Amino acid sequence: MSTRAMLTAINREDATVPGAVAKAIPQIAQAVERIVPLLKNGGRLFYIGAGTSGRLGCVDASEMPPTYGVSSKLVQGIIAGGFGALRRSIEGAEDDAVKGAAEMQTRAIGPRDAVIGLSASGRAKYVQAALTEASKRGAFTACITCNRNSALIPLADVPIVADTGAEVVAGSTRMKAGTAQKLVLNMISTSVMVQLGRVKGNRMMDLKIKCDKLRERAARIVADEAGVDMNTALKALTDHAGSIRKSVAALQSGGLKKARV
Repeated sequence: MSTRAMLTAINREDATVPGAVAKAIPQIAQAVERIVPLLKNGGRLFYIGAGTSGRLGCVDASEMPPTYGVSSKLVQGIIAGGFGALRRSIEGAEDDAVKGAAEMQTRAIGPRDAVIGLSASGRAKYVQAALTEASKRGAFTACITCNRNSALIPLADVPIVADTGAEVVAGSTRMKAGTAQKLVLNMISTSVMVQLGRVKGNRMMDLKIKCDKLRERAARIVADEAGVDMNTALKALTDHAGSIRKSVAALQSGGLKKARV
């Protein structure tokens, strides 16, 4: 195949992923509706997976504190082989069932927690054992898999199956299956954070200002919410230690305002 034909074939297959995810929305909704009350009651959300699936879970979890201002303990990612596996492949780790169960024990998983197992094929014994142990401990369990015959399905309270079919490169589940899992993770974490009150309208009211880009984004949120100009918004953020909520509340309660430009 020419380069263009190859890229077209990949893109054509990628375009089928949203449809596969859409079919799983009822199950995704069930998972979200089970997770939210647990987190409101002091519980935690864990993603556990191997390979690409595990990396995607860790990425999603790592983005919750800066985006929504929550503790890094609220949503946690666990990957077979440990954090070294985020940077290099440790394929054999997915077969370590003992370690998968031990991860649940180490983190003292209990009835207030939710555990989502990630495995495109569902064959990862590490993930299977983790879900089994989590269930024994009374946790809510779900899985995100791309195989309609996945071994994870009977192990989860709510199985989420995005059946993406064969990959362009046979068996390379980092492609369509990985994309599907990323989409589902986005949907779960975003919906959970919205229902926890971390979003107003479609704005991230609790984002943490860690760089110039985020400072400007925070200032725009304050400016829009309070009806002030950017300079006033920036000053309010400085006065209130970077808190968007406190800045908006102060300005709306009678703080100095200027016409927004």
